[in-house]
Amino acid sequence: MDKINWYPGHMKKTRELIQSNMKMVDLVIEVIDSRIPVASRNPVISELIGSKPEIIVLNKKDLSDKAETDAWIRKLTAGNVTAIPCDCESGAGTSRLMEELSKANEKRNSTKKWDRPLRMMIVGVPNVGKSSLINRLTRRKAAKTGDRPGVTKGKQWMTLENGMQLLDTPGILWPNIEDQEHGRHLAYCGSIKDEIYDISDLCLEFLKFMLKEHREMLYGRYKLDPPAASEEQEEEDSIWGTDDTSGLCGDGVTPVSENGEYTPLGAMEEIARKRGFIMPGKRIDYERCARTVLDEFRSGLIGRITLEHSQEHGDD
Repeated sequence: MDKINWYPGHMKKTRELIQSNMKMVDLVIEVIDSRIPVASRNPVISELIGSKPEIIVLNKKDLSDKAETDAWIRKLTAGNVTAIPCDCESGAGTSRLMEELSKANEKRNSTKKWDRPLRMMIVGVPNVGKSSLINRLTRRKAAKTGDRPGVTKGKQWMTLENGMQLLDTPGILWPNIEDQEHGRHLAYCGSIKDEIYDISDLCLEFLKFMLKEHREMLYGRYKLDPPAASEEQEEEDSIWGTDDTSGLCGDGVTPVSENGEYTPLGAMEEIARKRGFIMPGKRIDYERCARTVLDEFRSGLIGRITLEHSQEHGDD
């Protein structure tokens, strides 16, 4: 799979916007994806926040493994950083967030000569759920939402019912994604536009992960039978073949199964057959299959999956 790099001009402007407005706010709310707590934390944002108090919202908790999310909450909560799990679509967890904001407001005013409402900034990578959170906090559709990155285009100041002021900013990625695993994770979750990379190749990488970490979940969702099933299956394989996989397999043909288990390509082809993603000439529609699998992961239909495990990331 090709290296993922994406840094449109508007993201450079977003960095400058965050930097110039940081001195105006008392607290920063960083929204991250609970399925990828490392990949969805932009190191550029951490630099810009500096020593300001921070609340990390692990959004989409309904899509991630609960035990893993709990472990990440314990790991990320330290010093002047508080971590809270949320589902911004349903509003779960936002009452706890409001409690923390009220505490921060009281603390801020206890150290100042005059009282004023708390000012906060919401930051995060694209498509992580910032706008959904804002709409929950303001209790109105104040910010545009969408399932594609890049919906928010400029800064927006809003006032909550309790008078607190909130600054929304567009999603910001970093110039070069050096860790390509992080790049893939962002792409799996939709934080990088699907047009940036070959979606069939991306799906093969995702299926590789699923076959290693969550095979039963994958088999269950797509009703996959063991690949070494029967002579009938072998005959079917010979009929369908893998002659249209030059963009997927590289040099030569990748077997559909190894050691009694599917290869990523084999799983993709079987999913396509099960779902009827077949084009004229009995050719498999790899792109349609890839979009379906990734969309179903992103919406939680495959199951609650955390791509990054807390114990594998030391003290980062």
